[in-house]
Amino acid sequence: MAKAKSVYRCEQCGTDHLKWAGQCSDCGEWNSLTEVSIAPTVTHRAQSKIGGGGYAGQAANVTTLNQITVSHESRLATGISEFDRVLGGGLVTGSVVLIGGDPGIGKSTILLQTATYMAAAKNSALYITGEESLSQVALRANRLDLPTDKLRVMAETCVERICDVLAQERPAVAILDSIQTLYTESLQSAPGGVSQIRESAAILTRFAKNSGTALFIVGHVTKEGSLAGPRVLEHMVDCVLYFEGQSDSRYRMIRAVKNRFGAVNELGVFGMTDKGLKEVANPSAIFLSRYDEAIPGSIVMISREGTRPLLVEVQALVDDAHGQPRRVALGLEQNRLNMLLAVMHRHGGVQTSGQDVYVNVVGGLKITETGSDLAVLLACASSLRGKALPQQLAVFGEVGLSGEIRPVPNGQERLKEAVKHGFKYIILPRGNAPQKAIPGVKVIAVARLHEALTEAINLD
Repeated sequence: MAKAKSVYRCEQCGTDHLKWAGQCSDCGEWNSLTEVSIAPTVTHRAQSKIGGGGYAGQAANVTTLNQITVSHESRLATGISEFDRVLGGGLVTGSVVLIGGDPGIGKSTILLQTATYMAAAKNSALYITGEESLSQVALRANRLDLPTDKLRVMAETCVERICDVLAQERPAVAILDSIQTLYTESLQSAPGGVSQIRESAAILTRFAKNSGTALFIVGHVTKEGSLAGPRVLEHMVDCVLYFEGQSDSRYRMIRAVKNRFGAVNELGVFGMTDKGLKEVANPSAIFLSRYDEAIPGSIVMISREGTRPLLVEVQALVDDAHGQPRRVALGLEQNRLNMLLAVMHRHGGVQTSGQDVYVNVVGGLKITETGSDLAVLLACASSLRGKALPQQLAVFGEVGLSGEIRPVPNGQERLKEAVKHGFKYIILPRGNAPQKAIPGVKVIAVARLHEALTEAINLD
């Protein structure tokens, strides 16, 4: 049978070249050629002789959607409830999970913890390392006081040999650390290249779907914070998780940016200790470490990450500018801050054109939802006027360009979270106002930005 051959394909125009070149001769794009493996063409008659066929080894059949039998996916517990939450309730059998983050932030640590916990729970696990030696993995496990008698480990970087071992061992879960160290023998390029990462991930994904083994794959990130390698890598896998937070911080956050079996944007909060990552049962408490007395520029926002509401402190500092005014946002979108300040000037009567504005989300959390708009503007107004807002005040709401306060999803759940933590004043959009009064809580429903500013500043 004919062997597969390698060509160099232009990622810009798709033209195949027999030799690598710095510039594509067809479209003129520079540094766009990557090595790809092309399988030999087999006729239908020859394919039937060698037993080939479709993806599952047989001819594909066309059917209607209602004739397909749907079964609930089988999930495995990782032994860490916060990790299960991010995954959507546990690890789905046959799924491929890609996890990325900065160096030293805890990727290998949490996966080693997960592997040992699952192995101890009679779920066979195999830890495959391509970056460290087996002795280094054993030293980390001993330092973390993890049970090591059930976990099987292997040091290998060849994808074909890894698949052979996985087919023999048939573990319930396998961990590969990392995709940048793996290579396939069908390509001649060095490990870590675009073509090697793409082909290695494709082989591993096909194996996971056929065998039912759940795979965790560690991926490096670039200096911009995105996963290194081709963008198609994130499209191949079922779940993409990102570590958030600084490596020198006490807390780590894992966010699901893609999940075919659970909620997107789900957040898991962990604390880094000398015994590894420990789950934080009440994340709102760690983001509300406030001063004993109220200070200007500080307010509590009721955010929502995935399926869980979170109470987060937002701080703002507005000061006279010496030169060109600056706008700095940490944990929030920079362009949205500029837009909100313009809305506050036009529809709230609060001008910040001659001031530097600094906004920070306490705890290193990144807020991407629009429900943070009202909290940001109230914090800026409080800092500018030098008037502290009540510590028992919590707010949420989206601010439109015409100054209206728009309702946000899951308003009742946010309200319950604030009441549970003892907040006495809650400013929210009129569209999220509760139908019944809440004993001991003053709910202030507003429709315009100037109403929210007036109510917040006049609160005792």
